[in-house]
Amino acid sequence: MITTTTTFIVYIFGMLVIGIIAARSTNSLNDYVLGGRRLGKIVTALSAGASDMSGWLLMGLPGGLFVTGISASWIAIGLTVGQWCNWKFVAARLRSFTANAADSLTLPDYFAARFKDQKRISAVFAAVIILIFFVVYCASGMVSGARLFEQTFGMDYSNALLVGAASTILYVFIGGFLAVSWTDTVQATLMAFALIITPVILFSDAGGIEAANAAVISKDPSLMNFMNGVSLISIISFAGWGLGYVGQPHILVRFMAARSVRGMGGARRISISWMILCLLGAVLIGLYGNAFAARHPEILISNPEQIFIIITQTLFTPWVAGILLSAILAAIMSTLSCQLLVASTTLTADFYRRLIRPQASQTELVWTGRVMLLLVAIIAYVIATDPNSGILKLVSYAWAGFGASFGPAVVFSLFWKRMNLRGCLAGMIVGALTVILWEHWALLGLYSLVPGFIFSSLAIVIVSLATSSSNDDCEKLYDNLEKEFWKEVKER
Repeated sequence: MITTTTTFIVYIFGMLVIGIIAARSTNSLNDYVLGGRRLGKIVTALSAGASDMSGWLLMGLPGGLFVTGISASWIAIGLTVGQWCNWKFVAARLRSFTANAADSLTLPDYFAARFKDQKRISAVFAAVIILIFFVVYCASGMVSGARLFEQTFGMDYSNALLVGAASTILYVFIGGFLAVSWTDTVQATLMAFALIITPVILFSDAGGIEAANAAVISKDPSLMNFMNGVSLISIISFAGWGLGYVGQPHILVRFMAARSVRGMGGARRISISWMILCLLGAVLIGLYGNAFAARHPEILISNPEQIFIIITQTLFTPWVAGILLSAILAAIMSTLSCQLLVASTTLTADFYRRLIRPQASQTELVWTGRVMLLLVAIIAYVIATDPNSGILKLVSYAWAGFGASFGPAVVFSLFWKRMNLRGCLAGMIVGALTVILWEHWALLGLYSLVPGFIFSSLAIVIVSLATSSSNDDCEKLYDNLEKEFWKEVKER
């Protein structure tokens, strides 16, 4: 216990040091929100991956595989394809369009600039959606942290929740976007290490791959059936997770912060390679956790989402276990930190600066961002105080909300010149309402992101065409943004 505690303390202290160093380069709102748009391809790639793969990667996904078997890996396939498409088709364009559309710092900022929304109606709607779903998303990260400290140190849930949340909030509060991005790079490396070494030791404990397969089959042959319990609806639902990438503000902001469109191809290859490696490791841990359970019947696994924690505590020395468990903390902190930052900067840039204090100084805005971060964190903390909160359930709801609200709006804004302000508003509202209502009634057993994305897209097209006018300023702006994008591409 002392060894693991020491490892955690060293790790958290290291993240705080990075936050302090980053604070020295944070002098303006642009620095605090986007790090001055100066991230290199390695930091862009790994921070995008780390901010995506939260505690869900090391807890929620292995837990699902442990219970359901290999058929639950459909979600990993959908995510990989979706993220590749996000990098391939959205990343470079979004970086160029946001920089050239009034140097937009946030997604709401971009929508207002892209659609000539001087009253900033789109920005307000986008900001409200971000706050609603990010509070839920942040709560899922806090629950993950609480589960980690609860299982590792035997803490009660309320104390574990407080420690886990405070560990993340502090370095984001100090260093802003640069702190989040730099720590994400370290955390992504640690996560990959944990997800490579743990399956290797797991197979060794089981007596080899063949013995591990036999143990899983002996427990339940259906666990090795890729189509077990899988219907067309469930395949669409699992694969549909990939649609959500084009609407996740905490991932899109990494593209916006890149130094330029140069290196996006290299960043994509780095990020997708890292993602495939990590997802494969998580799938193996969850599936062959059943072999571990068969070999160690004396160990009670009451919560499947803690299978990775239990395996590392059992099979590794205390020092190594401490490092590997820090990887869970890394996954949690990387995503939670980015979510808190995006939510707080939305409040600062799109409400405080635009509607309350347009004349605010850069120092005032940075400190306002920090105060807003604490406000969002407190609300998320209150939601997370329910010990029965499920990590995967909270994540799936927030992921669907963002994917359906913003995904179509982002894609159409980058590729369709006839999209206008009314179409953007219709898409965001229809997408958000569809997810909320679909989740409430659980219609057809279909993941709410899929119908939300479809209906949002239809709303954008129908409303934009119905309200379009000749010589539309939005179309002229799109043409200019398109020219600037291709100019930057050719300069590569």
